[in-house]
Amino acid sequence: MPRTDSFRAPLFGIVLGSIAVGSAFLGVLGSATPARAESTILVDANSGKVLRADNATYPWHPASTTKLMTLYLTLSALRDQKVTPDTLFTVSPNAAIQAPTKMGFPPGTQVTVDNALKMMMVKSANDMAMLLAEGLGGSVEQFSQEMTDTAHRLGMSETNYVNPNGLPDDNQITSARDLAILARALLHDFPQYSFYWHVPAIKYGRRIVRNYNPLLGRYPGADGMKTGFVCASGFNLVATAERDNKRYIAVVLGAPSSSARAVKAAELLQFGFNQGPLSWLTPSLGTLDSLTPIEAPPPDLTDEMCGRHRRRPASEEDDPDADLEKLDTTASGNSTDGGPKFSVILSALRAPSPSNLLLDQGPVTPVVVYTGPTRTPDQIAKLEAQLAAEPVKKRIKRRAAAKPGEHEAAKPEAHRPAKPEEHKLVKPVKRKPAAAKLDGKSHDGKTRDGRAQATPWTPISAAALATSPPPGLKADAPAAAPPKPAAATIRE
Repeated sequence: MPRTDSFRAPLFGIVLGSIAVGSAFLGVLGSATPARAESTILVDANSGKVLRADNATYPWHPASTTKLMTLYLTLSALRDQKVTPDTLFTVSPNAAIQAPTKMGFPPGTQVTVDNALKMMMVKSANDMAMLLAEGLGGSVEQFSQEMTDTAHRLGMSETNYVNPNGLPDDNQITSARDLAILARALLHDFPQYSFYWHVPAIKYGRRIVRNYNPLLGRYPGADGMKTGFVCASGFNLVATAERDNKRYIAVVLGAPSSSARAVKAAELLQFGFNQGPLSWLTPSLGTLDSLTPIEAPPPDLTDEMCGRHRRRPASEEDDPDADLEKLDTTASGNSTDGGPKFSVILSALRAPSPSNLLLDQGPVTPVVVYTGPTRTPDQIAKLEAQLAAEPVKKRIKRRAAAKPGEHEAAKPEAHRPAKPEEHKLVKPVKRKPAAAKLDGKSHDGKTRDGRAQATPWTPISAAALATSPPPGLKADAPAAAPPKPAAATIRE
């Protein structure tokens, strides 16, 4: 019996060792090839400590989160006084032809650096990113190289840029870790310009555009930064939030929808704010600098995000207020009818879930943007007053133009000469004899059963009816009226 026990002990140890080695091997494979295409990281913005990470160093297409580096270089130029917020740049033909989303200004339009930054950060305008790149760097190639050099200087070793707006390109690459480094650098280097990633909405003319960042105004403490989407990357989001002197950075890459990335980012941030006094006992993942990059090509989510199986291709302009209670059906493309107002009622009856971390979207005060030189507050207020008055005047004119026709049609006693086109419209259509026989009608206007044939009725105005009466209707019979539509035979 002792021999048996002594034999089982080393055998049991060998089995446990094999399981441990196998688990470690599978973990390495999992880190190199994510089971589900998604990359996330949560970082303490003050210390750089990594609190949570999932495929954080896996290469990824940045999409419009690229504009954070365009922002960084523009703010650097402002700090170094190479340009001012009032500096005017001109929209080039190359900027004007950029794919949406964009402002759509024609070539030759002048925009200040300040307005271009607000349009780029709120609406994610690709043409404004190109405007800044050409204005600051002289050319897209030169500015993109400066973006890459700055990224490597900051420690973003996996990042490479070839354009300033993030439009699809196989060589436009970053990682969740690198984007967290960039967000931390923006917070540290440019606190005086933080309002550029705080703007909740912009107003251009009569159009108001909310910030595409779905956490602003919905997650307590959220104050930035940038969203992104291309078919190859999925839905990306770099988000920051601060409460009680604690600030965290969450990065989500490859989410299946705008709603999913918002919930995931809120969940990561909430994990950080829920850290208690004993959080130091949890295993440390190190700092951003200690994470090892992965040598692999970025995943291509084009089929998943924009394939034929979807009812419509996903886009960056997807409604950020989509019903968060239906993430599973929305992600699979089988969403049902419903809206946020119903989810608000249902959420009050359910146990807390990640989607409940986001509040309902409330009203926002947009920042007015415009083209041309910088305007004073009084000039902006005057412009807003003019825009507020214009729609009312236009509506009155349109209604005034439509009413005379309505009154004329309603007053049969108001005789006026019919216009030539009215004669053409009410001219009776001559019916062929063959067509009459097919309907069971004879040439004398009677049906086969001997009853009189109903006079064909065509909708016409009273004035035209008095001027050019149809056959069979006596002009000197004022009491006669066209038959009712229900009793007439209408043919198209």
